[in-house]
Amino acid sequence: MHRPTPHPLALLVLASLTQAPAQAALYDVDPGPYTPATGGFAAWYQDTHGRVLDLCLTKAVSSRVAGAPGAPSYMCVLNPAPGVFDDTQPIAFPDNYPDETFWFTADAAIVDAARGIDLSYGTAIEAAFAAEDVHDGDQVSFARVRIRVDVPTAGTYIVTHPYGVEVFDVPAGGRRAINMTRDIGIGSPKTYTGALKGDVGPFLRGVGGPYTERNPETGVSERFIGDPNLNEAVTGSPFNTNFVRIEGPNGLDLRTTLFSISGKLSETVRPTPVIAQRSTYSRHEEDGVLHAQQDVFVQAPPPPGTATLISQTPTLSLTEANGTGAWYGQSALNPTLPVNLQVTADNQLAIASNTPTTLTLPLTDLVVIQRAEYSLSSGELTVVASTSDETSATDLTATTGNGVPISDLSGDGAVKSFTTRHTPIPPATVTVSSTKGGSDSEEVELVP
Repeated sequence: MHRPTPHPLALLVLASLTQAPAQAALYDVDPGPYTPATGGFAAWYQDTHGRVLDLCLTKAVSSRVAGAPGAPSYMCVLNPAPGVFDDTQPIAFPDNYPDETFWFTADAAIVDAARGIDLSYGTAIEAAFAAEDVHDGDQVSFARVRIRVDVPTAGTYIVTHPYGVEVFDVPAGGRRAINMTRDIGIGSPKTYTGALKGDVGPFLRGVGGPYTERNPETGVSERFIGDPNLNEAVTGSPFNTNFVRIEGPNGLDLRTTLFSISGKLSETVRPTPVIAQRSTYSRHEEDGVLHAQQDVFVQAPPPPGTATLISQTPTLSLTEANGTGAWYGQSALNPTLPVNLQVTADNQLAIASNTPTTLTLPLTDLVVIQRAEYSLSSGELTVVASTSDETSATDLTATTGNGVPISDLSGDGAVKSFTTRHTPIPPATVTVSSTKGGSDSEEVELVP
């Protein structure tokens, strides 16, 4: 059961790492109003690839996998709950409504009896009730990643999955020696934006999909990104890790590429997602000639979607290389620079009802902190940073992580620095900002 966990378990974990760089996961959620038709929950979530999934409440059944008698092979995860939800009766909130429903689920398993490994992996965007009982005003949603593994021996185990990498230090083998549940997004009732900040997204999709099935109650054809009744290869991982893999002691290395996926494609028309990640320039002089160049990074739907810079001179085309939706581009050398760039993203997917989106990106210099050290013996803070604008007058200023001014940086050329006493305690982080709009933040290293 996919229940919210008040205190998510991460038993026997030395470190749990999410693979860098952090992905843009989900993009948007239905702002409301929230109606009884969806149990008072948000009607849909949209991921950064543009796909919009409705809360999966249809009783359409799989035409590929026959269910057991009395257990239909629903395309949605609709778990009967005695006294709460009878799936043989019409869904009606709150009298006959599931205590947990889903916008998206993805599950996988690795079982190797000879090696003593039994792994279950589950991820979801889930709708539930804070006190578990179906009650209006108690609705919550969250993004879940759950990993449970029986392992034979103590040691360090690494689990790679579509949404990251987790490292576990296990002091003793046994049943569920690895037991991690990470729920992100549970907030005040009927507040559904928290799941946007979770680890889950973009939505994984079965490679055989989308699948079309008929809703038996309405007769309408509906489309799904996967069939939870079968196991198949998937696509959609932001890291191109469309598998679950476990590595561990004694050369353990097992993986699966098979998942069961649920998610109902929405007919809701949404703007194409586009997220600005970086739009910076560099400028330098060579043999008396001024050169300038632009670098642009955005997150947008991968091909057949497009991300195009418009009204741009010199020409700067964007490229997406690996199907994750990470677009980038670099202009030719040129002595002039625009103030802003404009990028237009268009999904161009028949299964995602998106309209084109145009985003204006301010062009800034690239600031890089090369050194941020605090001497415990002298009480002095030293910061060294550079700007990508090597030719124009560019001032750099350092502040603490919470915005308290520290000092201006000085020096000729692109690299500037300062050393100053900073008492009584060092800042945990410093931010260096440029008058050309760029900034960088780094943790302060403590030295003797």
